[in-house]
Amino acid sequence: HPLKHPLHARREVAAAQAAIEVQGARLHNLQNLSVRVPLHRLVAVTGVSGSGKSTLARDVLLANVQAAVAQKGQGDPLWQGCSGLQGWGAVDRVLEVDQTPIGKTPRSCPATYIGFWDAIRKLYTETLEAKARGYAANRFSFNTGQGRCPACEGQGMRTIEMSFLPDVKVPCDQCHGQRFNPETLAVTWRGKSIGDVLQMEVDEAVEFFASMPSIAHPLQLLKDVGLGYLTLGQPSPTLSGGEAQRIKLVTELSKVRDEIGRRGEPLAPKPPEGSRPLGAARRGLAPHTLYVLDEPTVGLHMADVEKLIHVLHRLVDGGHSVVVIEHDLDVIAEADWVIDLGPEGGSAGGQVVVAGPPEAVVQSGSPTGQALRAVLSR
Repeated sequence: HPLKHPLHARREVAAAQAAIEVQGARLHNLQNLSVRVPLHRLVAVTGVSGSGKSTLARDVLLANVQAAVAQKGQGDPLWQGCSGLQGWGAVDRVLEVDQTPIGKTPRSCPATYIGFWDAIRKLYTETLEAKARGYAANRFSFNTGQGRCPACEGQGMRTIEMSFLPDVKVPCDQCHGQRFNPETLAVTWRGKSIGDVLQMEVDEAVEFFASMPSIAHPLQLLKDVGLGYLTLGQPSPTLSGGEAQRIKLVTELSKVRDEIGRRGEPLAPKPPEGSRPLGAARRGLAPHTLYVLDEPTVGLHMADVEKLIHVLHRLVDGGHSVVVIEHDLDVIAEADWVIDLGPEGGSAGGQVVVAGPPEAVVQSGSPTGQALRAVLSR
């Protein structure tokens, strides 16, 4: 079924809304472009191919804010590709969530990347069996130490080198892919060894760890973004770009958990006039992050697109700012603010055709607006 919009109540962008103002962008085909990018909102950068979307969002906005945040308090930033940026000081951190792999080695897996593997190791360390044997947390690491399988060194796979063909990876014949030695696997929690946990799918693990919020919460997020079929120990090199990107989003979402609701509270008195506003970290909040995503829907099924949209909304509800470069009409229809570039590609592009809520883009009659009309009227 086509998605019905809006899936989430649209957030208003008032004239006084905090925003980053890009001034006089002239990089590549951008034609002295100035535009407001509202903060704490879901912003879509749209337009025909070659209209300058990636140049604006990644090469001008992302690169400059990243550099400015890195040297906060060390004098005025040197702007690249534009004459200046205003309002960037409200951002504490900048992150591009792309489809690059999350880990190069087979030892890296979703559990280690997101960070809940340490909590699982701690759980096994606290069992009576582990205490009786004197095992510490490092016993349950497959990266180092005495707990891992000596034959495959904790990889669970052996690589067979073929002379004139690509190397072949086969499950280790000693640990049968469980990564640990028999003594370590003898320690169980609720009847499962730590090797069994690595081979568990996320869907099953959510129920298995239901009583442990620090583990169950990131697992539930993985399920929410449509990755319930992955195993906790799936080697990172076997993940697709779309899977890797959603795992990165889950890593970010797991940090947002306590922020929803807290950001609206006046946690600190207003700073006196003329002084610098307190950074989020000083106010006791997670740093306000600007996320930039370049076509996150590439390769996703429509059902997964809907899940991705919910994730982006959750990041914004957590008080962060999200900018997506996107062709997918369902994502554009969900944005609070759309910056439509054009009117054409290449040298005939690089201008703002319209900036406003999706309805304003439809009224403008631009190519994006014409395509969006049918989606919004569902």
